[in-house]
Amino acid sequence: MPNPTSIDRRASGKRPNVLLISADQWRGDCLSAVGHPSVKTPNVDALAGDGVLFRRHFAGAAPCSPARATLYTGLYQMNHRVCRNGSPLDARFDNLALAARRAGYDPTLFGYTDTAPDPRGIDPNDPHLATYEGVLPGFSVRQLLPEHEKQWLSWLRSRGHEDATSRDIHIPVGAKPGDISNAAPAYAKDATQTAFLTGEFIRWLGEQGGPWFAHVSFLRPHPPFSVPEPYNRMFAPSDGPAFARAADRGAEQAAHPFLAYAIPLIGKGGFIHGGEGPASDWMAEDFSAIRAIYYGMIAEVDAQLGRIWQALKDAGAWGDTLIVFTSDHAEMMGDHWILGKGGFFDGSYHIPLVIRDPGQAGGRGGEVQRFTSAADIFPTLCDRLDLVPDNHLDGETLIPFLQGAEPEDWRDAAFWEFDFRDIAKGEAERHFGLRSNACNLAVIRDERFKYVHFAGLPPLLFDLANDPMELTNLADDQDYVATRLAYAEKLLSLRARHLDQTLAYTELTEKGPVSRRP
Repeated sequence: MPNPTSIDRRASGKRPNVLLISADQWRGDCLSAVGHPSVKTPNVDALAGDGVLFRRHFAGAAPCSPARATLYTGLYQMNHRVCRNGSPLDARFDNLALAARRAGYDPTLFGYTDTAPDPRGIDPNDPHLATYEGVLPGFSVRQLLPEHEKQWLSWLRSRGHEDATSRDIHIPVGAKPGDISNAAPAYAKDATQTAFLTGEFIRWLGEQGGPWFAHVSFLRPHPPFSVPEPYNRMFAPSDGPAFARAADRGAEQAAHPFLAYAIPLIGKGGFIHGGEGPASDWMAEDFSAIRAIYYGMIAEVDAQLGRIWQALKDAGAWGDTLIVFTSDHAEMMGDHWILGKGGFFDGSYHIPLVIRDPGQAGGRGGEVQRFTSAADIFPTLCDRLDLVPDNHLDGETLIPFLQGAEPEDWRDAAFWEFDFRDIAKGEAERHFGLRSNACNLAVIRDERFKYVHFAGLPPLLFDLANDPMELTNLADDQDYVATRLAYAEKLLSLRARHLDQTLAYTELTEKGPVSRRP
């Protein structure tokens, strides 16, 4: 039965503008609003002051495609089954763009969604099947910007950067390919990819005459790690906090077979343009230097967010626009001697979330300490726009938090998954002697403990109260056997509750189908 706020919204007939902003690979602790000792994010902070800041928000999976599948569909990986970049998103699932169309919007994309299309019914020669960087069904594309960045490079050339013919433009001036350098690249702060997409959104905004729905999907602070003045020298390698890691890389790898396998596979080229060889060649000071650049990239994105806030105000749209700011997944950034995302550590999955809804003033300026998930974004938008999703959802609406209320029976733990299968090459399968469907892990993490269950490898248990850096595995400690069992059962119960319920809430009777969704 509709709740009173839904009835009031329908009666008013006023649909909000909706702006969903994602900044790829932004760590949840990298906000000055949550007390980071070095990073300053005045524009995200300002949004939080006019909205609600969710301090314990977690991605549902990693890397990009699985994480975004959870964000866009409201489903856990165990149900959407996007296991890795390149795994197709099943066409039967509803998503936030399709739902927005049912609400009368023309949802418009700036950037990318990293959605591999369902290959069934598509000719094998169709080039859409040659990349995982497809577009989520339902979106109209105003400005595409996948990872090759050709659209931005063309724009740079139109602005006089004749040398912007490839991603080599990211190499800092005076540096060699693969160098870790805080020198600036050839493009300026008003010519970054972020500035490019921001400008395209602002131009589009000026064309709108009614309620609109836009998704601005920024690539930064995703690598390659390079940023122009003044952001490149805004932070020093000595800027904290301390890295969460063992004394050396060897000790880290010895902690679990998965780490022993995964850490040596991390390559320099995934982080510094032109880099070659394993990242394990980098020393502690190299990680510190890279982190300072990463912080600068966050500051650069924050500055462009300020442009968007001002454009909305100048257009008279600020008071009518629901804004969601988040990321797809986070970035290890040297913790546990790792760069990138994946695995089980919090550093890969703790992401920012700020929601500012002018129609919900009750929670304005508030902070939420309860555990929330990327899977909650789609249910929240459905609730706000009075939409019924076409299938089961794993997430829950966040509207009560925006109203300043505490929902009943809210989750007491975060949950995420990581699938490390390698369908194309089978490397992980051969290394571990496992079938693909056993190359996965699931995490349940509350305020006290974190339990990591591997389908085919030994489990992990961390006492977060006494070991917040996740350095000591207690899974085989006899004093923690009961704790390990309790969390394993908690994880099993969670997965059982979230099996696809699309038709499970329907029963055929002599009077016809009866459906009761909780």
